Amino acid sequence: MPDLSLVILYVDNPAASAAFYADLLGQAPAEQSPTFATFPLPSGIGLGLWSRHTVEPAAAAAGGGTEIAFMAADVDAVHAEWSAKGVPVAQPPTELDFGRTFVALDPDGHRLRVFWPVAP
Repeated sequence: MPDLSLVILYVDNPAASAAFYADLLGQAPAEQSPTFATFPLPSGIGLGLWSRHTVEPAAAAAGGGTEIAFMAADVDAVHAEWSAKGVPVAQPPTELDFGRTFVALDPDGHRLRVFWPVAP
């Protein structure tokens, strides 16, 4: 069976999105061109940012229809860090049935969920 290796978000401005994620993730993209950037993540999965204007075949939907989830033991500390950077927050830290979480937004409106699951 194939293995998930890369999640690609279609973005309006790859350079601006790459700068946003570089600041958020604390690392430069491993690869960057005018239409694409990629970040290797500690999980082994990569995050790709591809210009919605040049992706082939053309994408039918606009951005903002995706949610990326990041696990973090201290959800509140990540929220404070991202808020200090000016990252828009759609949902402040809260307890949900699966654990503590908050949701931020990237420049294209993609949802960035940070969570820590409750112990079983």
